[in-house]
Amino acid sequence: MIMKKQILLASICSTALLVGCNQTADKAPTVPAPEKPETVQEQTPAKPEMDENTLLSVNGQQVSKAMYGLYFQDRMRNVPDAQNSAQMQMSVLNELSNVLIVAQDAEKQGIDKRPEIEATLTLLRAKLLTQTLIQEYAETHQPSEEEIKTLYEAEYASQSNKEYKARHILVKEEEAAKSLIAELDGGADFAELAKTHSTGPTGKNGGDLGWFDAAQMVKPFSDAVVSMEKGSYSKAPVNTQFGWHVILLEDNRDTEAPTLEGVRGDIITKLQQNSLAAYMQGLRDKSAIVFNEMNAVKAQPADSGESAELSEPAEGQDPAKDEMKTTSE
Repeated sequence: MIMKKQILLASICSTALLVGCNQTADKAPTVPAPEKPETVQEQTPAKPEMDENTLLSVNGQQVSKAMYGLYFQDRMRNVPDAQNSAQMQMSVLNELSNVLIVAQDAEKQGIDKRPEIEATLTLLRAKLLTQTLIQEYAETHQPSEEEIKTLYEAEYASQSNKEYKARHILVKEEEAAKSLIAELDGGADFAELAKTHSTGPTGKNGGDLGWFDAAQMVKPFSDAVVSMEKGSYSKAPVNTQFGWHVILLEDNRDTEAPTLEGVRGDIITKLQQNSLAAYMQGLRDKSAIVFNEMNAVKAQPADSGESAELSEPAEGQDPAKDEMKTTSE
């Protein structure tokens, strides 16, 4: 029932805005004026002044080419198979004038002074200004080649990582994990146990996680893998927020440092983010931000450094590889 009302309201609004949209500048419908006494003199309203960038005036509010262009682009996106014709342009221009007429009447009724409307308008304006400034800032603050090379040398050139190839069995209870370790001690096959007992999506593949960087995993899992000898399995269950793991480290290998060109895009993004963060911090340092102590909501400091908790793995994802990532990224 609510959906039907929303559809009806949208239909009414669209119809109302389209009224008169087939008019042209030369063929707008006219209404016969009532007869007036001869003593009453007709007063022609003064024609508003308009420059070359103005298309028309609606009760004194000028419609610029820029305003019409934005509205026209938005309208064309929302009209399937719309043709950019002279008739369509005039139709949209008339529709825009109707929008302004209704908005002006809304202001006369004080709708723009309602707290939620004022807040929305203020927020929309602030977001648009922010997005525009950030985009222009990024375009005008491109990192130099020297800065790119410096960051590469500091964070990438000497990077010597190790990758690991492992399997795991994920169960809900610690006792179940201990029982599996006992079976492994007795000579049981790890892959077969994973197929039978693991609750993770990789269980059907014998718990195979493939090659991965330890940093991809949550800390308890990565700490266990790093400390293991190649070919060994964990002698004690490893606990994470996803359950209890039994891990088999099959192999490990060293990886080469990435080339400058291979990580250039990441470096540029990081430098731009650092530059923008410094710009933002500079603005905050010069700003007066005062929290209202009467409010129940406790504001989190912008630079608290606290990270959100990891969510549970989505269906079809392996918690050890797809979801067990650190929050430091």
